[in-house]
Amino acid sequence: MPRANHLTEGPILRSLAALTVPIVFANILQTGYQLTDTFWVGRLGAGAVAAVSLSFPVVFLLISLGSGLGIAGTILVAQHKGRRDQERVNYVSAQTVVMMLAASVVVTVVGTLASAPAMRLMGAAPEVVRDAISYLRISFLGMVFLFGFFVFQSLMRGVGDVTTPMLIVLGTVLLNLGLDPLFIFGWGPVPAFGVSGAALATIGTQAVAMAVGFAMLLGGRRGIHVHLRDLRPDLGLAASMFRLGLPASIEQSTRALGLTAMVFLVATFPTTVVAAYGIGARILSFVIIPSLGLGMATTTLVGQNLGAGNSDRAEHIARLSALVGMVVLSLIGAVFFVAAIPITAFFVPGETAVIAEGAHFIRLMALSFGFMGVQMVTSGTLRGAGATVSAMLLAIISLWVLRFPLALILSKGTALGAVGLWWAFPISNVLAGLIALLWLLGGRWKHIRIEGVERIGTDLTSEE
Repeated sequence: MPRANHLTEGPILRSLAALTVPIVFANILQTGYQLTDTFWVGRLGAGAVAAVSLSFPVVFLLISLGSGLGIAGTILVAQHKGRRDQERVNYVSAQTVVMMLAASVVVTVVGTLASAPAMRLMGAAPEVVRDAISYLRISFLGMVFLFGFFVFQSLMRGVGDVTTPMLIVLGTVLLNLGLDPLFIFGWGPVPAFGVSGAALATIGTQAVAMAVGFAMLLGGRRGIHVHLRDLRPDLGLAASMFRLGLPASIEQSTRALGLTAMVFLVATFPTTVVAAYGIGARILSFVIIPSLGLGMATTTLVGQNLGAGNSDRAEHIARLSALVGMVVLSLIGAVFFVAAIPITAFFVPGETAVIAEGAHFIRLMALSFGFMGVQMVTSGTLRGAGATVSAMLLAIISLWVLRFPLALILSKGTALGAVGLWWAFPISNVLAGLIALLWLLGGRWKHIRIEGVERIGTDLTSEE
């Protein structure tokens, strides 16, 4: 008899917490990773920081486009894990590795070719553009390592192991603390690479993370055993995963483009407004971490339970997760509402006008954090069920049908001005949260059948 799978039975809240906490902690560590880069690059001057800042949206967009296959792997692995079909868990995992590595090659080529045109298009100073292009090209050369560890995280999430990737991320953060100053400033036989050194340090840490992750997959001691014989490309499965992963890629890139569009709109206002938006955006990026973690945990739980045929339990999980998201994010919102002024002042001490504007923005957003939690959980539920098109549509509605048009209309077409920008966030969060809740309660996602999933690895044998 196969060993019982604790995610398809037992207390739901305990399973939800066991998955969410390590995911949230890993995401916080990733943020710390970026802050470390910014800290050391900042020692080179404002131009160096600007170069890295300009590079980030380009890297983030291309990573988002390639991330869908990892999400597809999470969904399929979770559903086969729920069925307790270990052979197909292993087979899908191997094929996901092959496809993600192929995707990394495409992203490397496209990113390397697009680096110079993209940076020149942004119109930064020549010395900033030069450093940014160098940073980008080196970053794209290391995409195979980034995608390699990303697929390891995705597959581990599918089988419910979120602690192992978290520990590896912790190790890479600590390693990056040492490699960043070494490659940026040089020491002994290691030359100083400047801004490019931050990219080289990132490649080094990601290579180590990928190597550790792949060793675990090949060793088979973490719930997945990738066999070399299964690494031959399966075009039928590739087509199914592409159909499943493409909407997830569009969803992720939609969020990236939505953030970029808002920056362009905000940039048309005075510096005080731009600074206030920058502070509010940082707060939002912090608040979104627990909601993203909860959404990822919900994807795994819903996927495994639907795979096991427990649709009623999957629905209970989705509703409980949505309630947790609403309560937890509302409590976080209450804290930020009360402490809006000191939080803003921490970033810009002494700037009275920016503090007042930023605090106003944070308070308006904070009132709707709970609805943002509901939306993220619903997206996680839809992905776990394989309804990636629905999750994509929800993201498009939230950002492109609601938030950006509202921000444009309220700020440019009414007397509200900059305040219209701030109101667009809570209004879009509430409306998108209510739409997500209706989508969730409708229950149609429980009956999704992933095309081709039953034919995956039909020639598998039990031979080891």
